[in-house]
Amino acid sequence: MDVHLHHHHTHFRYEKMFPFLWAYAAMLGLAGFLLDSPRDILNGLITILLSEDALITDYVLIAGPGAALVNSAIVTAISICVLYVADDILNGMTLVVIGLMSGFSLFGKNFVNIWPILIGTWLYTRYRKEPLGAFANIGLMATALSPIVSYIALDNGWGHPVLGIAAGMLIGFVMPPLAAYTYRIQNGMNLYNVGFACGLLAFIFVPLMSSLGADPTTYYRWASGYNVAFSILLSGLCLLLILAGLFLDHRPVWAVWAGYRRLLQTSGRAASDYLRMFGHGPVMVNAGINGLIGTGLILAINGDLNGPTVGGILTIMGFSAFGKHIFNILPIMSGVILGGVVMHWSLSDPAVQLACLFCTTLAPVSGYFGWPYGVLAGFLHSSVVLYTGSPVAGMNLYNNGFSGGLVAIVLYPAIIAIARRRKPVLQEEDYFEQLEHDEPIVPPVPHEIVAEENEI
Repeated sequence: MDVHLHHHHTHFRYEKMFPFLWAYAAMLGLAGFLLDSPRDILNGLITILLSEDALITDYVLIAGPGAALVNSAIVTAISICVLYVADDILNGMTLVVIGLMSGFSLFGKNFVNIWPILIGTWLYTRYRKEPLGAFANIGLMATALSPIVSYIALDNGWGHPVLGIAAGMLIGFVMPPLAAYTYRIQNGMNLYNVGFACGLLAFIFVPLMSSLGADPTTYYRWASGYNVAFSILLSGLCLLLILAGLFLDHRPVWAVWAGYRRLLQTSGRAASDYLRMFGHGPVMVNAGINGLIGTGLILAINGDLNGPTVGGILTIMGFSAFGKHIFNILPIMSGVILGGVVMHWSLSDPAVQLACLFCTTLAPVSGYFGWPYGVLAGFLHSSVVLYTGSPVAGMNLYNNGFSGGLVAIVLYPAIIAIARRRKPVLQEEDYFEQLEHDEPIVPPVPHEIVAEENEI
């Protein structure tokens, strides 16, 4: 009986998270209705559902800011329901998933095209006779490939809705084992592991589709002129998170701040569940500060706050519970900015603005090896990411995750072998183990290296 009670207690340690997640979804919807009329929102949602959604399809441009935010609210609500029904263990990864789902439903994911992939993941759990809770996070993140569902379902000259649903279910079915494999080969250096896995799958799907007669093209639908409205909304959200983290943690403010300072000493190497390491107060402060950094960066480079960039900022805020903090993201961002100075593209280009935000997938490189390597990683990523989207015609929404994986796979063994004179080894941690626990854990020793000494 005691064992059962202990399991129940640990399993539901963060169950109080649900009301806050629902409040976040409600805030997204409310913001949408503040920016547009109900009629415009309804018409915009129809436009979103009938869009092919390849990168970059800014819902703010094609449907209006109100419809984009309401779509985000609906997708976020669906995600919360999936996590609840799946009896998912709530931890830092939960906040990552909510950040991703709410952010990317401003440009690419909608409340219809995510379902076939989710159903596919559910079928995988039935086939394996395993609990859905262990895979719900993977299924939600795999919706990065939902543009494939929309494209096949809506392309009347080639595709069919039934084919689109079947393709989505296949994606959802194969993503869990693929993500578990790709996690190992990146050595925890790329936080967007599922993005890398989705990129590999897209490199198979898109050529296959093209060979069967499809002609997918990359889009650049990019809104501008919304900086003031989104600045106010994002700044308000970030300040609310910081204040809530400091004053609603049932701990003294100094204790929360001390926890945040300890958080800043971590490398961020996956898997770094900050919620379990430091509690919700420091994580909320971290998310608010990181969100302000992302917003400030876009404004500083004369960029545009719109669906994709706001999605990028929300993603950074989500990963503030799982690996990102000010000290390990700034060097990566600096590397992208350095690329803008010496390379033949501008920081104001849409794809580069996204790279400035999503490059932080490589934050562990900076936190683990030091800021100079972080600058190098960001510099390389800024160019690689401009070319990895074209072969898959923008069908992988987590394109930065794919290019970040490529950079990580090249950099990690090179830095370990050449600079640290050690022999790189694969991580032995089970990929799904990080998704199945919520009890507090002790933060690792900063910059602890898991590698074998070269034998002399």
